Amino acid sequence: MKSNDEIHTVPFTQRFSLTPKEASIYFHIGEKKIRALAAEQCGASFAVYNGRHLLIIREEFEKFLCRSSSI
Repeated sequence: MKSNDEIHTVPFTQRFSLTPKEASIYFHIGEKKIRALAAEQCGASFAVYNGRHLLIIREEFEKFLCRSSSI
């Protein structure tokens, strides 16, 4: 088992999906707003649920933001 010093985390820019908290840090958008966008965009390509847990597909959310004039 690795010690805490040896554990490496993948940077946000290299991750496929982010939690709403991670996405709020990465995109500088509030966590509640990200959850609201996922809820109100039915069939949104950027939102995936693992059971009850929301995950944001980073690249798809970037495309969504580029297409949107306001959120």
